[in-house]
Formats: sequence, structure tokens, C-alpha cells
Amino acid sequence: MAEGGVVHIEDVSVTETWARLASDAKSVLIDVRTRAEWAYVGLPDLSGIGKQIILVEWQTFPDNRIDPGFAGTLREALDATGVEKDAELFFICRSGGRSRMAAVVMAEAGYACCRNVAQGFEGSLDAERHRGRTSGWKVAGLPWVQG
Repeated sequence: MAEGGVVHIEDVSVTETWARLASDAKSVLIDVRTRAEWAYVGLPDLSGIGKQIILVEWQTFPDNRIDPGFAGTLREALDATGVEKDAELFFICRSGGRSRMAAVVMAEAGYACCRNVAQGFEGSLDAERHRGRTSGWKVAGLPWVQG
């Protein structure tokens, strides 16, 4: 946590996230979207670099309420896979909003290197108000699979 209790979360591009995940064995990708998004929109595929994603919903579907147990659930998942508190944690969601909030919560919980994946899995809205066409993991051509 930064001085004065203010947390700074670094935004990292999807391509830089992929590079860091590939080069740092301790780094982890955490997808905080809903189960519906994982199933119907798809998931980043880290199998090519010998990793798996940790999946923990920030908001519950279908009511979209922030899960008050998020930090505890994620802490248990990280502990179960042997992730240390100094590992670089990359948080991804649809477009970068929920993942930023999740990264802040985990930084406040003592995880030293929480990062937000800028533009997320589907990116920003285009002129026709559709995602997945202008930016994000999928548009960058990074590996992904249908859930």
C-alpha cells in the first residue's frame, strides 16, 4: 500500500500483461468477470505458457452485486495454488473497471504487486456501442478459448 493509505494500481496493456505472465513464473492472471461472461464470451488461454487463470467473480450474476467475500475467496484460491503476497497479480475483466476495483481491494489486503489489465478482455465500446472490436485481449490476438 502506498504512503497515506492510498493505493496505486498500475494499468498494464494486454500485450504487456501477456509478456509478463510468460516471463515471470510467479505472476498470475485473475479473471473477475461473471460466470456468464466466462461461459458465453470466453476466457484468456494461458496453456501455451503453462499457466491457468484464477477465476473469482467480483460481482455475482445475475444481480450484479459486489461479492462481499471476494477478498477472502481470492485469498483462499491464491493460497491453494501457492501464490505468494509479492507475486505480480494481473486482474482482468470486460474492459478494466471491475478489475481495477478488485486490484485495489487485494492491494489493501496486503498483496504487493496488483495490476489492472487495461482494456480488459473485450475492450472499449466502438462507435456502434459494441465491444470486442477496438481493443482488449481478443482484439490483440492473444490466445483465448470459448468457456
